[in-house]
Amino acid sequence: MIDLSVIPTPCYVCEEEKLERNLQILDRVQHESGAKILLALKGFAMWSTFDLVGRYLCGTSASGLHEAMLGRETMNKEVHTYSPAFREEEIDQIARISNHLVFNSPQQVRRFLSRAKAANPSISCGIRVNPEFSSAPVDLYNPCGLYSRLGTTIDNFDPLVLEDLDGLHFHALCEQNVDALEGVLQAFEDKFGDFIPHMQWINFGGGHHITRKDYDVDRLIEVIRDFRERHDGVTVYLEPGEAVGWQTGPLVGSVLDIVHNGMDIAILDVSAEAHMPDTLAMPYRAQVRGAGEAGEKPYTYRLGGNTCLAGDIMGDYSFDEPLKIGDKIVFEDQIHYTMVKSTTFNGVQHPSIAIWTKENRLKIVREFGYEDFKNRLS
Repeated sequence: MIDLSVIPTPCYVCEEEKLERNLQILDRVQHESGAKILLALKGFAMWSTFDLVGRYLCGTSASGLHEAMLGRETMNKEVHTYSPAFREEEIDQIARISNHLVFNSPQQVRRFLSRAKAANPSISCGIRVNPEFSSAPVDLYNPCGLYSRLGTTIDNFDPLVLEDLDGLHFHALCEQNVDALEGVLQAFEDKFGDFIPHMQWINFGGGHHITRKDYDVDRLIEVIRDFRERHDGVTVYLEPGEAVGWQTGPLVGSVLDIVHNGMDIAILDVSAEAHMPDTLAMPYRAQVRGAGEAGEKPYTYRLGGNTCLAGDIMGDYSFDEPLKIGDKIVFEDQIHYTMVKSTTFNGVQHPSIAIWTKENRLKIVREFGYEDFKNRLS
């Protein structure tokens, strides 16, 4: 258990033991299914942990040049790069540092494939397809929703581009269990199954919530095995991000002031807008350690950030005891899709990044100050 008394605030704290537990689950999937699992940097890019992550996973998946560079520099295992559209001035550098390159459309294949292979003759290239099936719970995170720009539908597919490609990639899930994958696989094979025998690999994308307690890991292993048996042992990749960082640590803040305007409002040194943006975008209610719903416990407070945005509100929470200035507030499960989206909006203090080691010590790996705010601007 983290010793809150030694945590400076605001601070993201990744718990090393919990991270390794997730990695061990993912490693089991690899060994028992034959699949290869990559870390999707878009969900978890805390590279100070990559020595540990790299002991278990096969590499990283990137969404463009900068993520590809990070994967190559900090883990240096397989680097797979996909982008909705590659930039001409970046494609050569991306190809040189990538093992796999995935194009989004036949047009991008025709435009950049020869350049990518010239820059890196050993690169393996593929195309992302859209199976037009998804049960993703929120439209904002549905890659197969109406008018999606992500991946090529069968009606817009050109089989001729496959002559020089090695793989197909699809991504249709969002925080979902294996039953959702089974539905997507059915649609994928119905639409694109004729092309699979010509491929060396199939990438199942991300959104697999493998490390969640209720995830059916045994069934996932069966599904992957069955797919590989149907398709002559084709290599299967998965690229979860959230499943790596899931439930691996909190964002810890402090109460700066308490005001009253129809209800008690606690102003914190963390911000929903700047430090926990998915709580507003998804939206979802972050769990606060020791707190309940409004009115459930004797003392209810609205928790708000220290920015000028009126809507910088985490929500209404109740506590067993009155809050005091200086009290620590612990927002659970804030390691994935938080640091990668955080900003310095309003010039508020960006949270430090720390690791709570398996030896129960706090290791601060990054602190932020004025220069970090200034250098993002000009």
